[in-house]
Amino acid sequence: MLKAVLLDISGVLTEDGEALPGAVEAVARLQASGLALRFLTNTSRKTSAAVCEELQRLGFAVEPAQVFTAPGAIRRYLERHRLCPYLLIHERLEPEFAGLPRGEPNAVVLGDAEQRLDYAHLDEAFRLLLDGAPLLAVGTNRYFRQAGTLHLDAGPFVRALEYAVGIEARVLGKPTGDFFRTVLEEAGVAPGEALMVGDDVECDVAAAMAVGLQACLVRSGKYRPGDEARAPEARCEASLADLVEVLAGRQGVAAPDSDGTPPH
Repeated sequence: MLKAVLLDISGVLTEDGEALPGAVEAVARLQASGLALRFLTNTSRKTSAAVCEELQRLGFAVEPAQVFTAPGAIRRYLERHRLCPYLLIHERLEPEFAGLPRGEPNAVVLGDAEQRLDYAHLDEAFRLLLDGAPLLAVGTNRYFRQAGTLHLDAGPFVRALEYAVGIEARVLGKPTGDFFRTVLEEAGVAPGEALMVGDDVECDVAAAMAVGLQACLVRSGKYRPGDEARAPEARCEASLADLVEVLAGRQGVAAPDSDGTPPH
């Protein structure tokens, strides 16, 4: 019996700062069903608080504790291991790491730093890694979708530094099993009792199934025709709204009110 649904955000719920059609209503129906919902993202251009605030602004009834971000996982790791980071991150993400120790860096944090992913910054990170600093990565996503176009994500730069130094990064967001297990533990459910919904066949769908979760690939966001063939055991639906219609028959997910509004 399904007890929890884990939702990727960009490409499943939102795109370019707007809610995808039917997503707000679909989330409301899932919430009314009693399923535990958690919202997951590897985004490294927004703080955890900003992610939650944006979802709330768009009409999603989300609590801060339900939002799990890769940068948040990295911050917890830095605190636990008392590391001083060299932050190769987007300027909008800097508040996520406020209050951490400053001084001689002994760890490199790499995210989607946009214009900061230039030679000078990457070379500085390279030298620190040569001296033994660990490479902590938000994720290994290859690309993301913005304004209808695919753009390079942090993954290719993670791989470049790994190759240059001959090391392996510690990835603390998706697609690592530890990230999914942390979410499941917080929700109090076993892997087989949870469903991951995402638009990234590698980092959302295949990675979740590798940990034992059920998974659904949606044909929105960064989805590209043929992606479903790379995870043939996963369900594939056109959108979150379509998936919720399927779950309505299996789980008794509440239907919208007669005027089309979400259930209360």
